[in-house]
Amino acid sequence: MSENEKIYGYARVSTREQNEDRQILALMEMGVPQSNIYLDKLSGKDFERPQYKKLLRKLDGNSVLYIKSIDRLGRNYHDLSDQWRIITKEKGADIVVIDMPLLDTRREKSLLGTFISDLILALLSYVAETEYQTIHQRQAEGIAAAKARGVRFGRMPKPLPENFQEVYQRWKHKKISLSQAAKECGMPRTTFYDRAKVFGKTMIKNS
Repeated sequence: MSENEKIYGYARVSTREQNEDRQILALMEMGVPQSNIYLDKLSGKDFERPQYKKLLRKLDGNSVLYIKSIDRLGRNYHDLSDQWRIITKEKGADIVVIDMPLLDTRREKSLLGTFISDLILALLSYVAETEYQTIHQRQAEGIAAAKARGVRFGRMPKPLPENFQEVYQRWKHKKISLSQAAKECGMPRTTFYDRAKVFGKTMIKNS
């Protein structure tokens, strides 16, 4: 490292996973001071991240940016390529991807070296985006399959009021209107109607 060189690290975890320690440790092992590590706990779908933006303002021609893997920087193929260009071309900084030694812009400054780095970046970012989309597609398919089996998602419904069965029976036999039934149970009309449908099916099943 040259005397004037400044090294930074960037780490990212989604809000659902809090295991940034592995990334922080890998960055520090590469010699990045902890004070120069920027961490976002946000999705990688875009670059609207406060710590990343703060880091970007720090980078210049004497900077080296370390990231553990390419998907920690981002998952969107086109946005990732654009940010790589901003960092390496506009800012003039170098990037080192720890898990992919070939993605180290300090290694080879020739046209061929730049071409190889850009080619590898394009391949890896495409794979990262495709993998992310595949995971979400599988999640969606799993949720759809679970719903088809009758699995319910979301918050548990509130317990029925004590007078629900008595009100339900009067509404079912058209002695009161839907609005009256809902009002007596302290529910919106749509909620009473939905709960009444489920209640009616349960009664038939248990009879």
